[in-house]
Amino acid sequence: MKTIKMSIPVLLILFSIIFLIASFNLPKANLGNPNAPMYFPAGLSIIMLIFSVIYFFQELKNIHKENQYIRQILSGRTPKLIGFTLLFGAVYAFIFNPLGFLLSTIIYLGALLFYINGSNKWLVNIIVTISFSFISWYAFSELLGVSLP
Repeated sequence: MKTIKMSIPVLLILFSIIFLIASFNLPKANLGNPNAPMYFPAGLSIIMLIFSVIYFFQELKNIHKENQYIRQILSGRTPKLIGFTLLFGAVYAFIFNPLGFLLSTIIYLGALLFYINGSNKWLVNIIVTISFSFISWYAFSELLGVSLP
């Protein structure tokens, strides 16, 4: 992906340089200013070259930022959070049919919130778990008419 992102501005830079060289090789005019035919294409190619160089440096900057984001994601507590969220999601999918939507959602969301927030915020975790589960159940089953197991 990085190669594709960087190849586009490089191609634009090469194209603008070729276009600039070709515009200088245009035939001279017989009437008026002899260099007049090359002004417009040369100006366009110079503008395109400037914007292509700016685009190139922006892509370099974005790639550097993406590398920093990936390092931040893979450091600290984040990999554990991702792993446990996937594990809780798998357990949720396993218990969804036997226990039903409401009970399995309460268990899943409660476990996830207690893992993320810790037991210090137990009241907030319980309120969010129960209210979200009942509101989503009510919205799907009563308002939208979707039957939940």
